[in-house]
Amino acid sequence: MLEKSYPKAKFSNRLPNGDFLTLSVWSGKKDPKAEVLTVQIRHMAGVEWETVGRLAVYRTGDGNYSQLPERPQQVKIKGTEKPSKEDEPLGDY
Repeated sequence: MLEKSYPKAKFSNRLPNGDFLTLSVWSGKKDPKAEVLTVQIRHMAGVEWETVGRLAVYRTGDGNYSQLPERPQQVKIKGTEKPSKEDEPLGDY
């Protein structure tokens, strides 16, 4: 069973239109000195929140930054409920 990961830091602001802008900082998985920073905008669509914009950046242990590729769209399967990993960083960094 996989352990749920939690960000080192998380900041969020509600935008004037009701959306949420969130910045999360995650520890690197391979390099403990590295970090993944994610910025996303979440919007209420019907009865569920959906991510409408996302940016993920990898910071190496020695301070170099690079943008991570966009996460592929997740397909919702009717009748299944899985915990959301929307906030978690993409990849094995």
